[in-house]
Amino acid sequence: MRHHENLISAETLNSHLDRTDWRVIDCRFNLLQPQAGQRSYLQEHIPGAVYAHLDDDLAAPVGPDTGRHPLPDPEDLARTFGQFGIGSDTQVVVYDEASGAIAARAWWLLRWLGHMPVAVLDGGLARWRTLGLPLQAGPVRVAARQFEARPRPGLVVETAELAADRAAGAALRVVDARDADRFRGEREPIDAVAGHVPSALNLPCAENLGPDGTWKSGPELHRMWSDVLRDEPDEPFSVMCGSGVSACQLVLSSLLAGLGEPRLYVGSWSEWIRDPRRPIATGPADG
Repeated sequence: MRHHENLISAETLNSHLDRTDWRVIDCRFNLLQPQAGQRSYLQEHIPGAVYAHLDDDLAAPVGPDTGRHPLPDPEDLARTFGQFGIGSDTQVVVYDEASGAIAARAWWLLRWLGHMPVAVLDGGLARWRTLGLPLQAGPVRVAARQFEARPRPGLVVETAELAADRAAGAALRVVDARDADRFRGEREPIDAVAGHVPSALNLPCAENLGPDGTWKSGPELHRMWSDVLRDEPDEPFSVMCGSGVSACQLVLSSLLAGLGEPRLYVGSWSEWIRDPRRPIATGPADG
C-alpha cells in the first residue's frame, strides 16, 4: 500500500475511512481556552477520529526552565501513540480546524519518533465540512497497539545551542512562524516578553495557505521560502515559534517546497525568554 506523508486531501481520506490500518487524529486546540478543542471534538469530528490534547498528549509538563510545550519523553509519547491505536504499519492522518498549525505538531512528533506514514489533512476540518463529508459526535475508543519509538534527535535544536550560536555571531539561521506583529514585538498576547531572537527571520505560518485555506503549491512555497531565506534556501536552517507548535507547520512547508527538513527549536520563544540574560530584538528581521 502506498503511504501518505506530509499532506493528504479530504477526498483521499474520505475514500479510506473504512480502512482498519488507518488512524485519524483530531488535534483542535485553542491556546487561550485549552478545553475548547476537546469540547468541539465531542460535538463533531471526522468518523473514527481520536482526540489528541496539545497540553496533555503532545507535550510534557511545563518546568521552570522550559517553554509552554516541552518535548515529551519518547517512551511516554510512544505509549500515548500506542493508546491511539497506532502501530508500525498504521497510516496516520492528523487535522485541526483549518491551518494545520496544531495538527503539524502531532505530525512532527510522529516523524521525530521515526513513524513516517503520517499526513496533515489539507484544509483541515473546515474544508471537510465545506465538501459535505460525514461527521460523527462523541468519543471514539480504539484498541491499543504497540508503538515502537525510534527517536531522531538530529531534528531538534536546544536553547543552549542557539544561545551559544548567538553569542558567537549568529551563524545558525532561524525562521520564526509567529505573526509579524508578535515577531516585531508590537503585540504579545501569550508570553511575558515581546520580541524575537536576534537575527531570526520571520515567516508567519498563515502565509503557507491560499485564500481558501488549503496549502499553496510546491512552487509557490519554494518562491516564498527563497524570499525569506534571501535566495539561499538550500542552506541549513531551523524553525521556531512561540512554543514549538506552529513552527512544525514550517517544517511541513519546507518539505512541500522541496527543501531540506529544518530542525525544530522546540523550546522556542517561551523558553528563550525564561532567562532574562538572553538577548531580545524588536522590529523587523535584519537585512
